[in-house]
Amino acid sequence: MRKLIFTLFFLFVAQLLFSQDTNDRISIEYNNASRKSVLEKIETLSGYTFYFDEKWLEAENSLVSGNYKDEKIKNILEDVFNNTNLNFFFDKNKIILTRNSIIYDKLPDNYFRNQQNPATTAASPKPVFFQQYDSIKNPAGKENSAITLVGRETVHPDTDLYTLSGYVKNVKTGELLPDVTIRVKNSNSNTSSNAEGYYILQLPAGINIIETESLNHKKTSRKIMVYSNGKLDLAISEKINQLDEVVVKGKKNKTVRTAITGVTTIEAEGIKNVPLVLGERDVLKIALTIPGIKTAGEGSAGFNVRGGKEDQNLILLDNATIYNPAHFFGFFSAINPYTTNKVDIYKGSIPAEFGGRLSSVFDITSKNGNMQQFAGEGGIGPVTSNLAVSTPIVKDKSSLLVGGRATYSGWILKNLEDEKLKKSEASFYDAFAKYNHNINLNNSIETTLYYSRDAYSITSDSLYKYSNRLVSLKWKHTFNQKNRAELNFTNSEYKFAIDYDSENLNAFDFGYKINETQAVLKFSYLFNEKHKFTYGLSSKLYGINPGTLDPKKDESLLVPVNIDKEKGLESAVFISDNFKVTPKLLVDVGARFSMFTALGASTQRIYQQGLPLSDATVVEEKKFGNNKAIKTYNGFEPRFALRYLITDDFSVKAGYDKTFQYIHLLSSNTTQSPTDTWKLSDWNVKPQNGQQVSLGLFKTIDYEDLELSLEGYYKKSHNILDYKVGAELLLNENIETELLQGEGKSYGVEFLIRKSAGRLNGWLGYTYSRSFVKLDSQFNEEKVNNGKYFAANFDKPHDVSAVLNYRFTKRYSFSANFVYQTGRPITYPIGKYMYGGIEYTLYSDRNKFRIPDYYRLDVGINIEGNHKIKKLAHSFWNISVYNLLGRNNPYSVYFVTEEGKVKAYKTSIFGIPVPTITYNFKF
Repeated sequence: MRKLIFTLFFLFVAQLLFSQDTNDRISIEYNNASRKSVLEKIETLSGYTFYFDEKWLEAENSLVSGNYKDEKIKNILEDVFNNTNLNFFFDKNKIILTRNSIIYDKLPDNYFRNQQNPATTAASPKPVFFQQYDSIKNPAGKENSAITLVGRETVHPDTDLYTLSGYVKNVKTGELLPDVTIRVKNSNSNTSSNAEGYYILQLPAGINIIETESLNHKKTSRKIMVYSNGKLDLAISEKINQLDEVVVKGKKNKTVRTAITGVTTIEAEGIKNVPLVLGERDVLKIALTIPGIKTAGEGSAGFNVRGGKEDQNLILLDNATIYNPAHFFGFFSAINPYTTNKVDIYKGSIPAEFGGRLSSVFDITSKNGNMQQFAGEGGIGPVTSNLAVSTPIVKDKSSLLVGGRATYSGWILKNLEDEKLKKSEASFYDAFAKYNHNINLNNSIETTLYYSRDAYSITSDSLYKYSNRLVSLKWKHTFNQKNRAELNFTNSEYKFAIDYDSENLNAFDFGYKINETQAVLKFSYLFNEKHKFTYGLSSKLYGINPGTLDPKKDESLLVPVNIDKEKGLESAVFISDNFKVTPKLLVDVGARFSMFTALGASTQRIYQQGLPLSDATVVEEKKFGNNKAIKTYNGFEPRFALRYLITDDFSVKAGYDKTFQYIHLLSSNTTQSPTDTWKLSDWNVKPQNGQQVSLGLFKTIDYEDLELSLEGYYKKSHNILDYKVGAELLLNENIETELLQGEGKSYGVEFLIRKSAGRLNGWLGYTYSRSFVKLDSQFNEEKVNNGKYFAANFDKPHDVSAVLNYRFTKRYSFSANFVYQTGRPITYPIGKYMYGGIEYTLYSDRNKFRIPDYYRLDVGINIEGNHKIKKLAHSFWNISVYNLLGRNNPYSVYFVTEEGKVKAYKTSIFGIPVPTITYNFKF
């Protein structure tokens, strides 16, 4: 410190002895040159000599360009060092570079009068260097602790507050960390990192102490000297001395303080203790324990969110759509848990940047690879094995994460009660790769590749195959501390095939495919402390091959079929503002305008108005050439959410959303099936639209991070698809004649209590909800239940879920998962009647009765390996029993006529307890 003060004093005296001229002029031109080469040119042209540390210029590795005629050297250097942390000082024939700070040749007039607060006014220089470095103490009370310099000091600052931004990273792996709290010590200023680990914080000039805090990471403090706007990445360490205790994680008071309602975050690392079927860690199955999210039955592939249909959920993996996220008849999700970071589920207020679905968004984010060292994680179970490894490509700059999963499931099928499943075969695998690269402080790129494939055979002569494939490219750019941009390009494909290899003449190959390509440009703008804007535009191109059928044998009696392809373009613009009206009132208001155009080539039927759609009512057929507009739909989608803080830990929230959906799922099954097809809106099929209002109370209690929430909602939908009795959906050239479009309504109340700390942790959720459909028309053949509302297939009024973990020690814990649901609706035969001398079965109104209620208890013992740091791998054992009570829960009920009597039979998937041992490891 004495040497430093002496040097500054010497420079100060030197300035009194020698005159200094900063008005020297030169002419110079440089294009895409390094700063070092520019300085060398200036030395040659001017006679000045530069003094600096070359490492400073290496850190500022961007190139510069300029063309100056008879310009002051001072002005040229201002441009050269613009957007850097470097300053300069003229000393006779020398130019001395400094990092961050300024060398002063005189003190301001009011310096000694304001010595206790050197950074007094913006109108005078503020040489606060001596005071800050000599007297400041670190959080532990030790003097002269390390100080990080941020920004570039200016002689005449134009503001008292500056913006600090950057990423929060795992110090060991380089992984970006969301939901980390960053606060300024002895100040009310705080923020948290977003989903991508990015944070923005307003700080005063001078010394600040910032602290980071996260449930799973060590608390850290860092002293920084703020000169101006700047960037600072924060690296924090994991807590490795205890088990993961929280399954659905949330920052303390986050649910209370955010404006958006109905949003849940599930982190993959926290679900390993939850006992699930066959021991497979599964983020999407955990979602079913969250209030408001259901499925039609055990082993079902789709989700029903707040009374919505399966096709009304947008499921994204790194921004790319997955159309069928299920393996193995819906028992497993197609998302590898070892490559997944977290899932954000929006079921209430959906942000304006998302569109195209009515009910929810499942935004799945994958992990980034380890930029520091080779690492991996895996698991071995009775049905599947997983492995994910990552390695740095360029240390601290880029990494590669690769994961794979495969099954050996044949033995489990042989032990199921259902005879059809006993004779079946099934296999699946999925593969994942992600490359991320930090180009510089302002630019980074990510690339994700994913592929999954299933093959199963229910009979010996039929083989069903389906696959998902996606690619995602993301470029993130930071313009400055307030402006950021993100460009996403994605492509997704889902296809299935049926290979019917019969000995008769009916052998065939059937194929179906849907493909979508999307580009999204999104901007984030921090206007000030009260306004945070998000805006952008998106465009998506759909291509659907509705189906082809090719006979296998030349002498086949089947006729080849090739349904015309469908094409459509969906585009949107969106904007939202997170507006802090007052410290208590926060409003998130947004708007989205979407437009969809059905494109040719296509032939569209025009039907006579006022009559049902059938072959008999066709009046014209219109032909549209390739990429010609067939029909255009559009809609304005307002989004609104507000939060009012009653106290610091108690808030009330309200929300309103309107959404449009231009694509429909065609399914004649109760639940989503791999062979379901998708249909675009066109001349005869209108897009769906819906509105939802929600209201909720949110409370946190300091005692071991206890959270409570109570939410209510009401939703109304229009133009939802249903089908006529006996509808033929596959290979139908005029599918609109089989469809009915009606209305839906749903409402419910959701209660959740969650405890995320202590020996006993977990959550308890209860939902009371109803979901109804109305199919009304002036024509009897298009009416269902006389045009009145009736219960939807997935209407289950009561739903209870409890997930509990009890930690005996830091290595041993017990887990339990209990589920209860009201039985889903079903249509029963209620009598017989004679018509034309033939006896027919008379059925009740649609969905008038219900199958028996569903309940299930799963338990598990979790054994964590020892916590020695220096060991080959850290292990984790899970011993669990699925359906401990052996409840024979009915999956469906069907009816057959035997000996003149109608008999009912119920089928179940797992009617006995299913024990599992799973071994997980991490290195």
